[in-house]
Amino acid sequence: MNLIAEMLSYPFLVRALVGGMLVSLCASLLGVSLVLRRYSMIGDGLSHVSFGALSVALAMGWSPLKVSIPLVVAAAFFLLRLTENSRIKSDAAIALISASALALGIIVTSLTTGMTTDVSSYMFGSILAMSREDVRLSVAVSLVVLGLYAVCYNKIFAVTFDENFARATGVKVGLYNVVIAVLTAVTIVLGMRMMGAMLISSLILFPCLTSMRIFKSFSRVVIFSGVLSVVCFSLGMVGSYQFSTPAGASVVAVNLLAFLLCLAWQFLSRLRG
Repeated sequence: MNLIAEMLSYPFLVRALVGGMLVSLCASLLGVSLVLRRYSMIGDGLSHVSFGALSVALAMGWSPLKVSIPLVVAAAFFLLRLTENSRIKSDAAIALISASALALGIIVTSLTTGMTTDVSSYMFGSILAMSREDVRLSVAVSLVVLGLYAVCYNKIFAVTFDENFARATGVKVGLYNVVIAVLTAVTIVLGMRMMGAMLISSLILFPCLTSMRIFKSFSRVVIFSGVLSVVCFSLGMVGSYQFSTPAGASVVAVNLLAFLLCLAWQFLSRLRG
């Protein structure tokens, strides 16, 4: 308890905890639909797009988040249309956009500011990079994402499991695909401050995969993913503070540990059975 009280005495850690918990929650909820639809690597692809947008914004002296959010949303929409209306599969489309955006970001960075601290923080994550403006924006947008997810939950469930059946029952599948893509893009951009472009996709993958090992119901998987993501993020931050390790990597390590413990529990249960 003394350790947690000491952590909460630092304003920048409080900002990181508040913003990070909300972003982790958003990522885990959206991750269930993305993993089931085999779009799990979209987080990695959009994070590279975000890096390219952030590099351009920093080079021009613009606000990074205000520039990257609309550009990454546009990239998510383009990615969706590319896979729907062409012979390019989702994994190939993600790789195509990811590599192109990352290359553009590196070129812009090398021609302007170079690999500065700001750019590195977006690549690998940094607690100190979370300003008050970033936290306010993260909280506001995260609440919007959670609200839209709650309102569209039934439609998202239908689209996730069977698009053809959902379309036959009158659900506007295209619209809700766009909603999922936009919410994912916004969450990825917000999470890059904490996790960095290299690790942000872990917030989408691990809680969902762990929950699916325990529950079969979609609603239970969604609820447990959200709870697990917040708990793992909190434990990762505590571990980062205690052992002076990078915050993003610590959060991923805790999520990995939770997944491995789940596998071990299942293995032991089978042996006993």
